[in-house]
Parts: sequence; C-alpha cells; structure tokens
Amino acid sequence: MKLVVTIPAFNEEKTIGKVIAEIPKKIKGIDKVEVIVIDDGSIDGTAKEAVDAGATVVRNGINCGLAYSFSRGLDTSLAAGADIIVNTDADFQYNQAQIPLLISPILAGDSEIVLGSRFGGPIEHMPFQKKVGNILVSFLMRVLTGLSLTDTQTGFRAFSREAALRLTVFSDYTYTQETILVAHEKKIPISEVQVEFRKREGKSRLISNIFVYAKKVGFTIIETYINYKPFKIFFSAGFMLLALGVLVGTRVLGHYLKTGGVSPYLPSAVLSALLLIFGFQVLVTGIIAELIKRGRKVQEEALYHLRKAHYAK
Repeated sequence: MKLVVTIPAFNEEKTIGKVIAEIPKKIKGIDKVEVIVIDDGSIDGTAKEAVDAGATVVRNGINCGLAYSFSRGLDTSLAAGADIIVNTDADFQYNQAQIPLLISPILAGDSEIVLGSRFGGPIEHMPFQKKVGNILVSFLMRVLTGLSLTDTQTGFRAFSREAALRLTVFSDYTYTQETILVAHEKKIPISEVQVEFRKREGKSRLISNIFVYAKKVGFTIIETYINYKPFKIFFSAGFMLLALGVLVGTRVLGHYLKTGGVSPYLPSAVLSALLLIFGFQVLVTGIIAELIKRGRKVQEEALYHLRKAHYAK
C-alpha cells in the first residue's frame, strides 16, 4: 500500500521544508510514503527547499493556479502508483502528523474521500471574514449535496486511488467545492475527520481578496452544479416563468372572455406572452442540457477506464 502526499506550492520557501519534515515516514497499513511537491512557477527557493527536504518536485513553467496544480498532483500520484493520495497545503497550517487519522477511513474501507475539517474545534487563527465565508459556503454545499460536511474548503484531504481516477477538475481557480460536487454526483463516499488548524505564516496566495474569492467560488459552484443537475435547474426556472406567465395572463383572459378585447390590459398580455415564451424556451434548454449531460457521463466513464488502463500498476 503506497501513500503519496501532494503539496501544491507557490513561493512557500519559508514553510515547505517544515511541512515535508512533519509528514510521517511510517504509517500503520502503509508500506511506502512518497512526497510530491507541485511547484506552481515559484520565483523563490521553494523547489530547492522541497528537494532538500526529500520531496520529488514537479514544476509548472508558469503560475497555473491551485486547481491546475491539484489536478497535476493527482495525475502524478497515479502515475507513481499511489493507492492513497493526500493533498495538503504548503503554508504549515495543517498538522501533517494527523495524516494517519485522515487516511484511516479509507484504510478501513469506510470512505473514498476524507476531508480534514478545521471546524471541529477552535479556529481562532482564521480571520473573521474568511471564517464566515467558509461557514456560508459549507452551508450551501450541504444544501446542494445533502452531505453533513462542516468544512468544504479544506485543503487537507485524502483520496483513494479509485476516487482519484474518477475525478476531473475543470475549474481554473480552486478544486475544493468542485471535487465534492463531482464526487457526490458519482456516488463516491465522502467523510470528515477533525484536524488541527494553525496560524498561517505570511499572506494567503489564493485569497488575497475575500470578495474576489467569493465571486470565483460562487461561479465554480453554479457552473459545476448546472453541469450535473441541468434539468433540475432549468425545469425549476422554466416552471416558475410559465407559472408567472399564467398568473399574469389570468386577468387578461378573464377580461377577454367578458368583453372580447384586451386593450386595457395590453401590457399585461405582452408580459404574459413573453413569460410563457421564455419559460418554454428554458424548459427546452433544460431538456437539451440533460441530453448533453447523459452524453458527458458516457464520456466520463470512458475517460475513467482510459485513465485506469494508462495508470495501471
């Protein structure tokens, strides 16, 4: 049983060595532990520090972003023969000594993806606005998935080989919410364990502006959810437009039946017609999107088998 720990890193020379040094070298149930750092175009000594600490470094020629680096880490780990993959951050906020705890549900066969939740205990080191944002996003994710998750933004998470083979990340910003939505759609079991959270050394590379982060995360969630639940979204919107169109048109129809004309209610008649037309178009769009989704599911299943054969150990 091989464990690969992936660490996306961008200009983290001050902490990357400490993160690697803290990763347990021996774990019960694991025969080999390997560390792979995905250096996302750092311009400092991140790569050198990682190599000196004993990690393998995979370097992006330019800064490609967290989502790309995470995906590359998964692919590199699968190629390296990983049975379990742990992704962690390079900023020393997570306690790597807790990796055995994080992977224990996978080793026990109880889960395929395990999230390290920072909200199981005190998180006084997290800035207030970031804490509120995390709580709100996690609440939204619970509503969308029905899963009892408390921390859907955590970067400390573990994946079985099977789960990693089935995940594809399309976002160019962050992978955290998208992977959960995709895993839920594909019925991959997800669980949480409580982990320690430390104060960050330096500023966040991903969240320099909480409002920009919220906007990008929001778009990622909406886009991913529509991709996997198109008919539900478009049917709901189309039905609401049709219902509103019928409601507006009721008094127009009543007046027409009584008088044979609609002139006093002409604006309402036009509005009703537009709502009915748009509602019908949205419903048709939903049907088309659902058909596209079914085709994509076939393609994703084919991709899974191709990846499985390509990364066969």
